[in-house]
Amino acid sequence: MFIRQISRLPPKSIKLYSTSAEPAISTKIPKSSEVRTNEGNTSKHSSNNLGKYYQIPNEDKKILFSHGGLPKSFEKQAKTFGETCLMVRQPALEVIDYIKSSNLNKPTVRYVLYGDDGVGKSLTMAHIIHYGYQNGFLLLHAPWVANWYKRPKETANSTSMEGFIDLPFDAAGWLVHFKTQNAKLLPTLDLKTTKDYVWSKRETTPAGSTLLELIEHGIARIKFASDTIAALISELKQHATGGKCKIMVAMDGYNAFFHPITRVIADNKAKVHPSKVTLTQPFLDITNYDWCNGVCILSVDKLAASEGNRESYLPRYLLEKEGFEHLDPFVPIRVDNFNEKEFKSCIDYYLDRRWIQNNEPGFDQELKYLSASNPFRLMNICAPL
Repeated sequence: MFIRQISRLPPKSIKLYSTSAEPAISTKIPKSSEVRTNEGNTSKHSSNNLGKYYQIPNEDKKILFSHGGLPKSFEKQAKTFGETCLMVRQPALEVIDYIKSSNLNKPTVRYVLYGDDGVGKSLTMAHIIHYGYQNGFLLLHAPWVANWYKRPKETANSTSMEGFIDLPFDAAGWLVHFKTQNAKLLPTLDLKTTKDYVWSKRETTPAGSTLLELIEHGIARIKFASDTIAALISELKQHATGGKCKIMVAMDGYNAFFHPITRVIADNKAKVHPSKVTLTQPFLDITNYDWCNGVCILSVDKLAASEGNRESYLPRYLLEKEGFEHLDPFVPIRVDNFNEKEFKSCIDYYLDRRWIQNNEPGFDQELKYLSASNPFRLMNICAPL
């Protein structure tokens, strides 16, 4: 009888109350200085900036994330707010501090971001990528590896490797992304190919050509885009090891390389294992430790895994035996839900943007319990209907 009476109550009469002594967030619109930091130089971000938002200039965003790297829901929110702001969080600061203190002349260190769904792994990576861009790293960025195996644009039999499958449009799209991100840096480095590349009887890229010429060839002749990526990555490893450049490798959903179930279909209608896709091996090679003057920022994600492999978000489970042994040793970086300070800062940012208008006393605690302080769930709860 009691349950029936409760179920008939109008929605506004049901409230969530906190049993703890946590103070409610002020209903006043916070000052901008309480929410934001004016420090746009990611090298200078420190513990003093934790929990505060910094703005990515539109020019930098266009260069870095025009072809992916920011979650679509976050992109939509940024467009609504008229600005792209990232919260300075501990995992990003931790990786940036490690990179600053690293000796890049030593073998490449691999950092693996991990955590549950919606905790902010992609945005943590975006913060680190912005740091790499501001500090002279060539960026080798795969925004979401799983797209190649779950949603390939087109497939074709490889002309250079028998039994392998090319993803020509995906490969050409990645080359455009690489060129866009590094358009300012590549001409100044003036990196050249170290050997001849023969594509067909009439098409070659001779030794001494610039890497930009190599990239342009792969974009113009998408039939050879996958092979161009393999050549480009091989050249980049050699140049970095020779001290001519430094490279930041960033791959979101890296564990997709090691899950056997894909939607890449061969001519005989059989599903193709990732190891038989020509894009796979070059990106595995660049995440090996047999080169220097670089860092690898990788994330593992349940959403990148095959169906039925989503019980745990831990790296050992998602990478499986092959992927774990490939990266071992690596530095695990856990990304978690908002802590108290971060949650308050996020709510204050929404208030600052006038995104939350119904800010009666206790509203913050209701949002906290409904979202469990998960950044993605909180963003969805506060989203428009």
